[in-house]
Amino acid sequence: MFLEERHKEILRLLEEKGSIRTSDIQRKFSVGYDTAKRDLRLLEEQKLLKRTHGGAMAMKTVAFGKPAGVTCANFSEIKPNYLAIAEQALSMLSDRDVIFITAATVGYFMAQRLPEHLSLRVVTNSTVMAEELRKKPNVSVIMLGGEMDAKGNCYDAFAVDMIRQLRFDKCFLTSAAISPDFGLSIQKSGAIPFWNAVIDASRQSIGLYPTEKIGFDSIVRICPASRLHTLITDDEIAEGDLGAFEELGIEVVVTTPEKNGDEE
Repeated sequence: MFLEERHKEILRLLEEKGSIRTSDIQRKFSVGYDTAKRDLRLLEEQKLLKRTHGGAMAMKTVAFGKPAGVTCANFSEIKPNYLAIAEQALSMLSDRDVIFITAATVGYFMAQRLPEHLSLRVVTNSTVMAEELRKKPNVSVIMLGGEMDAKGNCYDAFAVDMIRQLRFDKCFLTSAAISPDFGLSIQKSGAIPFWNAVIDASRQSIGLYPTEKIGFDSIVRICPASRLHTLITDDEIAEGDLGAFEELGIEVVVTTPEKNGDEE
């Protein structure tokens, strides 16, 4: 197969799957590791993909989140990198912490697995998260009120006013995307005051970002990335993004998810 044909097929697979590993290219096209890496480098130079530690991701111009009505509990399978990030976040908890947990899939994984030996107070703006948290006898829940959206979350002025009356030891948050230059970003401007209030109220702000969300920009910015104290991600993060976040003074914690198949 000629170089151009191989590149077209790599891009087709990326469009279909969203990501590809270097080992996948080696197997599919019967090429060596150096050739597979060179293919990805050449395609990245053309801004057709974004290289990661073990392969590449499809290039996105603007990142989007879940459709309206799809909640943090509506997942069909557990993504290993999301679970690894959630478990790393749980390891940062201390007894008697007051915390805010994002109403996103990675936050839902945290809520499901909160350690039973810790006494915690958890603040949430999500009815779905609150339903999960109320099952935990060691967890005291503060539910932020206001006008609910289709996912059962409250982001309006009532919720913001409640946050301003609170202080958190740690907040665990995510958004549609994060990049060193543009920062944390989302699709709709209405939630911007809410997220900035959460960060303002927290002694430690911890971002939970799988690599699918890193290095991309959504439509509107919440705040600069430097407002995070810690960024937890997985080992597919691009080296350039990793270095850029560290230059901003953010502690980057890289997790290693359990993976199936052959590794490089």
